[in-house]
Amino acid sequence: MDHDVVKKAPLFAALDDEASTTLMASMTQSRLERGDVLFHEGDQGDRLYVIREGKIKLGRRSADGRENLVAILGPGEMFGELSLFDPGPRTMTATAVAETQLLGIGNDDLNGLLEGRPGVAKVLLAALAQRLRRTNENLADLVFTDVPGRVAKALLDLSARFGRPVEEGVLVAHDLTQEELAQLVGASRETVNKALADFATRGWLRLEARAVLLLDVERLQRRAR
Repeated sequence: MDHDVVKKAPLFAALDDEASTTLMASMTQSRLERGDVLFHEGDQGDRLYVIREGKIKLGRRSADGRENLVAILGPGEMFGELSLFDPGPRTMTATAVAETQLLGIGNDDLNGLLEGRPGVAKVLLAALAQRLRRTNENLADLVFTDVPGRVAKALLDLSARFGRPVEEGVLVAHDLTQEELAQLVGASRETVNKALADFATRGWLRLEARAVLLLDVERLQRRAR
């Protein structure tokens, strides 16, 4: 098990090495293929997950079947912690967008951990606050930022977490389809594709299969503002 990746999760931030090892030993492992659903919106939530490998998308579906992606999470990130502080139905659906390995811990075990280590509760609450802050920013973007600006910002966010430097720029293997990228931005696929084509024509990026090569990060940063 890659302890370094797992220990990036806020859950482990307040634990020493011995406590981290003990906690990981108590966590269950699961493996998902692309398209597998871990849980659906409305399911009862009783477990927190940490991503070892791969990517998970968190989304919500409207009554008419439209889907909105709230977040794309990768190695070291965690999700499902809301059920610990507010037991109830899941507020989102979690789906693998790549081959994914997860570690899970039940709420009962996690509550036992929190009773003896209040510092863990503090970092979990900080993680929730950070996610709420990001949600507020996304809502503001939907109101005040045009689609090309939101596309540029989404690509930069994906780059910060999944990008790797290559000779020509930054290669971002996001594993998303064009439809999923559009759902993440909150716009139609046609409008997002038009923005991507415009960026490619300007020489800011090059589209790859479920990936994008960022050629001019500075121009994208300006467009995202």
